[in-house]
Amino acid sequence: MRLLLAVSSLVSAVIATSRTSAPSGAITVGSAGQYSTIQAAINSLSTTSTAAQFLFIQAGTYSEQVTIPARAAALTIYGSTTDTSSYKSNAVTIQHSSSLLSGAANDQATGTIINLAANTKFYNINIKNTYGKGSQAIALAAYNTQQGYYGVGLYGYQDTLLAQIGNQVYGKCYIEGAVDFIFGQHARAWIDSSDINVSAGGGAITANGRASSSDVSYYVINKSTVSSSTAKSGTVYLGRPWSQYARVCFQNTALGALINSAGWEQWSSSTPNTAAVTFQEYSNTGTGASGTRASFSTKLSSAVSISTILGSTYTSWVDTSYLA
Repeated sequence: MRLLLAVSSLVSAVIATSRTSAPSGAITVGSAGQYSTIQAAINSLSTTSTAAQFLFIQAGTYSEQVTIPARAAALTIYGSTTDTSSYKSNAVTIQHSSSLLSGAANDQATGTIINLAANTKFYNINIKNTYGKGSQAIALAAYNTQQGYYGVGLYGYQDTLLAQIGNQVYGKCYIEGAVDFIFGQHARAWIDSSDINVSAGGGAITANGRASSSDVSYYVINKSTVSSSTAKSGTVYLGRPWSQYARVCFQNTALGALINSAGWEQWSSSTPNTAAVTFQEYSNTGTGASGTRASFSTKLSSAVSISTILGSTYTSWVDTSYLA
């Protein structure tokens, strides 16, 4: 038994890598960095150069809204942490309060991070919209392809994560919200080995708005957990269809008792949007995985593959060490 514990501790130590100083060549942000704000550091980078770009954010809380414009180069942004393998030791938080009710021009404009750039990676950063209940208020607006988020924490209430355009991956992340908090229209998103926390009952986790039967949008939540310390049993749904072509799959995921036995719900009683939806499940576990599911949902006979969602060349841009 003692030998087993010793081996287990050694394995954990190998996995838990620290990153508390800037990688070579990275621009630094923080009280002792080259820039005091993240937006200033982003603005300092060329949008036309093709040379890879790197930012390292020192430990701290940054109260700002950050927009990342489209660029020719790949961009990687690292947050300080004592454990790169998880969001749990993240030492960097970017926070902002904005909502449609507080005057934002549109939903996207409420985002704490508005990422318009392809070929970007975020590591170990907490991103929060602190507005709270009452209106759409995005933490991350992801608006391009080959975007990867690893060990990232996303915090909001309604519309936390806008996965809107392109191929996106979220590995070992934390995603918190209460109403339609993983949503969007055209993106293909693979959420893997992540913790989805529902902060209040009465809503749905996903709200996919796939625009047509030919639109590529597809959200897959794979080998993750869905839980809540506050939502009552049976008060939360896996998703509701923002459009009649919504497409979402939960597979190999642990579903807590908060999930209603029907699994999925209509958009509303007057506009159900269920005629052509693709709501799927495969091999989920936990109390929330049982029950008579909605008639417009499907149980699959095999799991959806990541290459089906992101394409056969996904390993060229995805950090697979954050996948199950």
